[in-house]
Amino acid sequence: MSITVKDVAKRAGVATSTVSRVINDHPSISEETKKRVRAIMDDMGYIPNLTARNLGKQVSNAIGIILPPLDSKERLGNPFYLETIETINEEARQSGMTVAIATALNFDSLLENVKQMHRQKQVDGFILTYSDNHDPIIRYLMDEEVPFTLIGQPYNHEQKITYVDNDNQLLGKQATEYLIDHHHQKILFITNTTQENVYFERYFGYQKAMMLANLEVKPAVTFQHPEDYVNFEELLKIEKPTALVVIDDLFAMRIIQLLNLYQYQVPDDLSIISFNNSIFATLVHPYLTSIDVDVAELGKMATQSLIHKLNDNQQTSGRMVVPHQLIKRETVIDLEQK
Repeated sequence: MSITVKDVAKRAGVATSTVSRVINDHPSISEETKKRVRAIMDDMGYIPNLTARNLGKQVSNAIGIILPPLDSKERLGNPFYLETIETINEEARQSGMTVAIATALNFDSLLENVKQMHRQKQVDGFILTYSDNHDPIIRYLMDEEVPFTLIGQPYNHEQKITYVDNDNQLLGKQATEYLIDHHHQKILFITNTTQENVYFERYFGYQKAMMLANLEVKPAVTFQHPEDYVNFEELLKIEKPTALVVIDDLFAMRIIQLLNLYQYQVPDDLSIISFNNSIFATLVHPYLTSIDVDVAELGKMATQSLIHKLNDNQQTSGRMVVPHQLIKRETVIDLEQK
């Protein structure tokens, strides 16, 4: 009975695709793994042939990047996703892999795109770049046992999912504490999303900081309908905040434009702190005080984790936390020095 690639893979405890990559001396496989698999091949008397090499063609050597539905201008222009794609692409290139992008205007279309990429073996696995509580994609990937990693914290099944994230609750808490340390007491939390997990975590952090300081916690101010922008001016007159915590830099820029329209000056009338430290933070004056989430490291760790899964054929799980850093600029002032 002849020895097959599957026999070698079983003995080595790796995927058949890994054996095929070893046969083809693929750069994504570590030298240690190559030596171990080749030693097992020699021990079993396996001689690579055309069939084994053809088996390697079942491996696409590509990673699928799943973006959220691009259903708003904020998402279309959000540099977070552009920076993430750039980092994943570079990390994949260094491992001899390419990337393919899945996106759509809604979840139904996005799911069909992902299904097609998977069934046609266009990619070996996926990186999901968002966490949304209405997302059918993550359920499909789990049900079909498709290798994937998630950027962001999942809503459930944390013990079954490999994900890379910042401590967004701590981010929200520290952003709010920074305003409190600058003697702000009337602080509002501003967001244009209420579905993504990043909103819940950062808002929880805001709530915690306010409660620990014995300050009044306000409901999140949401901008999801045209009338929300119209009603914002009246809300400011009623609440009289001195500072705002905004969900991310891109939306903070829009809020600053809206405040200028209403004759509010940042930071003289309202201080603002936001998140991500994107390119938008320093595009216009005043420069945004923002918390840097290290997008490059998020993308890098997610890609390395997925490649590790693909090479070892293991559905591992666990959380990897990327550190953050407060970048102090021009949009927060100390009320006692005003």
